[in-house]
Amino acid sequence: MAKPALGRGLGALLGNTPIAKPPVAAPALDTTPGAAVTADDRERVRRVPLDRIRPCPLQPRKDFSPEGLRELADSIKEQGIVQPLIVRERDGALELIAGERRWRAAQLLGLAEVPVILRQADDRAMLELALIENLQRENLNPIEEAHGYAQLIEQFQLKQDEVATKVGKSRAVVANALRLLRLPAQIQASLREGRLSVGHAKVILGLATEKHQKLATERILKESLNVRQTEALVARLQARESGSSGRTVPVTPLTRDAHIASLESKLRERLGTKINLRYAQGKGALEITFFSDAELERILQVLGVGPD
Repeated sequence: MAKPALGRGLGALLGNTPIAKPPVAAPALDTTPGAAVTADDRERVRRVPLDRIRPCPLQPRKDFSPEGLRELADSIKEQGIVQPLIVRERDGALELIAGERRWRAAQLLGLAEVPVILRQADDRAMLELALIENLQRENLNPIEEAHGYAQLIEQFQLKQDEVATKVGKSRAVVANALRLLRLPAQIQASLREGRLSVGHAKVILGLATEKHQKLATERILKESLNVRQTEALVARLQARESGSSGRTVPVTPLTRDAHIASLESKLRERLGTKINLRYAQGKGALEITFFSDAELERILQVLGVGPD
């Protein structure tokens, strides 16, 4: 079964231009500032000088593997650039909307020209397009993805559900991604590098203190713990946090702790926020954390609780 497109999809956002290697004789694009962009221009693949193109600062992807770029460059050397770069006019230059990896690989090869499609897009549309392209290709690491969502929310005053609709994700997925940005920079770096999985990070977020979050991460990396083992570790650290705050909370055996930690993880996934479930001999408490009125309203909507 084909994988469904994200949101409106790049085809709807960029037009239905077929992806094909442009002919050598394709006319050059008029990049003179203020030059009119006709409907014909928007549907045509053109070749432009590589040095007229620059990356966009709104691009959510920041990490580019040198090895991956070299492999792409080798492919382009053999097959050419099969998929044109998407650009917009910006201050007399052509700014990338989609295709920065291809642009970087073309630089490695020393290409003089590359195929492009010119689009008209403001900053918000540009960020949406860049996010969708990278998400469709699964090119973003978890932290880059989270920063992309945060940028749409902070810079363009969008709500989480609006962001989710635009990129074709559920609101819970967006909320959980944003929670990763609450982790210490050291843990975020491990996520960027792929040494720590999102599953590990979600469990670590159950810890209230940065000290214990870092301690858990060190143990995970040192002992190569899987997510289930991490849940058991976090349960023990949560018990330690409760004890250090002066509260006396009975600690169930490790096997039971693992089940409670697993349930906490599922609740975090569903509600998109920090959850603390304390349990002992059939009694306990469930604590749901929120950080703003808007987040409280979102959680209540997820729980199906409306205003009186």
